[in-house]
Amino acid sequence: MVTSTSADANPPAWMSVLRHLPVIVGLAVLGVPTLITLGKQVWSTEAGAHGPIVLATGIWLVARQADEFRARATPSNPFLTALMTLVSLALYVFGRAYDFISLETAGFYGACVSVLYAYFGFSVLFRNWFPLLYLGFCVPPPGWIIDSLTAPLKEFVSFAACGLLQLVGIPVFREGVTLTVAQYQLLVEDACSGMNSLIGLVAISLFYIYLLRNASWRYSLLLVSLVVPIAIFANILRIIVLVLLTYFMGDGVAQGFLHITAGLFLFATALILVFAVDNLLSTIFKPRSAAR
Repeated sequence: MVTSTSADANPPAWMSVLRHLPVIVGLAVLGVPTLITLGKQVWSTEAGAHGPIVLATGIWLVARQADEFRARATPSNPFLTALMTLVSLALYVFGRAYDFISLETAGFYGACVSVLYAYFGFSVLFRNWFPLLYLGFCVPPPGWIIDSLTAPLKEFVSFAACGLLQLVGIPVFREGVTLTVAQYQLLVEDACSGMNSLIGLVAISLFYIYLLRNASWRYSLLLVSLVVPIAIFANILRIIVLVLLTYFMGDGVAQGFLHITAGLFLFATALILVFAVDNLLSTIFKPRSAAR
């Protein structure tokens, strides 16, 4: 009779990695080109600056739940695994071939979820839905969605900023999304519409709620819904700051270093407002922790 030794029962870590090497290599082959493209096309812009932060913190959230993943693993459905994988690969190939970074990233994200489902089953993914949802913010929205949402937001923030400046006597006039102050004309671009800040703020706010508050989904939904007006308000302030810089210090100063500084400062201001609203709501509603 052959009995298993402790070494057989607990194989070295490198043997475990070797056993899963084909899956690791497959995901790397898909993921590395996608990450390079994201870095060049999305993460280098203001709209996608939150991407690397979300990716790093999302991977950390999944890693910290690794023991629970292994302990609660259940069998997966091979047919469903194959279907999810095929759909994800189809999205990836189509997006990669025709340079649709949104579809390419969505395909890679779906492939990763398919692998997790194959290894750990549906119940584990359901119990740990937040890290998977949070990592979904790495998928950049299609450009046509951003364009359709930013158009009315640009009109609104232009109107609001112009009205507030006129109240304090600044000679600023608006025509559509173009503001005229003194001899200068400023075009309110997509970066000032609120959408860029909104996506990043929602992602970071969700991370904050999950990690520090661990609040119920109702409280989380309430706070996230308040992120929208906070992001718009922050971008109205941003436009006001840039108009004032242009009016008092000239176009060169406003469009140079201080333009970037104003964006970073007001994003930080929006985050502070989110935390302040959270503290206020937590004292009013006293949200109960949700079981994971």
